[in-house]
Amino acid sequence: MEVGNRTVLTEFTLLGISADPHWQLIIFGVFLMLYLVTLSGNLTLVILIRIDYRLHTPMYFFIGSLSFLDFWYTSVYTPKILAICVSEDKHMSLAGCGAQFFFSCLAAYTECYLLATMAYDRCKAICSPLLYSGTMSSSLCARLVAGSYIGGVLNAIAHTANTFRLRFCGENIIDHFLCDVLPLVKMSCTDTQVYVRILSSLVGFTVLSCLLVILTSYLHILLAILRIRSASGRRKAFSTCTSHLVSTTLFYGSLLFVYSRPSSSYSLERDKVAALFYTIINPLLNPLIYSLRNKDVKEAFWKVMQASRPQA
Repeated sequence: MEVGNRTVLTEFTLLGISADPHWQLIIFGVFLMLYLVTLSGNLTLVILIRIDYRLHTPMYFFIGSLSFLDFWYTSVYTPKILAICVSEDKHMSLAGCGAQFFFSCLAAYTECYLLATMAYDRCKAICSPLLYSGTMSSSLCARLVAGSYIGGVLNAIAHTANTFRLRFCGENIIDHFLCDVLPLVKMSCTDTQVYVRILSSLVGFTVLSCLLVILTSYLHILLAILRIRSASGRRKAFSTCTSHLVSTTLFYGSLLFVYSRPSSSYSLERDKVAALFYTIINPLLNPLIYSLRNKDVKEAFWKVMQASRPQA
């Protein structure tokens, strides 16, 4: 299809992490290992929380929901990265690009809402411990997780529809491992001023509102911790938040690094590295973050391992 003297693109060529063929097998091996570890780590955490009654609390319900999200979040990207490494056909159709873009937005926006929900949960646990079990009922927790997914779906629909109403012309090569906003905008042969305003409004409203919930929750948590007289009590209260703080910092830090900078400062290599954090590394680290320093999870894991050993 032609617009003026330019052909409208109906497929793209993804170059992946590196266009250097000498690195392809190394990248394939590394990312296959990371993918398997990510899937097994998140699935293990979900199963542990499901089968151990001591982990049937609101905090672990949200951790399990985050692990379930990360379990399929990484599958939006990694299989395509692996396919690019071993196949000479690096093409992706416009429909395939749109599908990856939709599920990418769905996972990212859902995680934004879910991390804000987890901050709210920690705020209630530390600021109102006596009312916590009554306030954070199982039905409320389920509604909060469902609301996170609904918000993710609505944002993904709006974001994808707004992006793929554009027409893409010129060279069809995307020097990236995913169909992302910035490379697609650079390939657009239609006016993107309205698109950029809508994009900025969607991303800005979601990210800022979630960050506002997180910052407000942690402000209340900090004030509550300062009112605790014993040092051991303060450490114990703060330790329940450290995993969430690390996870939130990694996720929002990489997102803001990529999307909060003006397009004039766009750097392909830097943005590839930043994108790796919120697409691949963060889902890999989350089960480690929420288990290595968590006594209950480690005890549940060893209990399952001992039960699975054959009796002498």
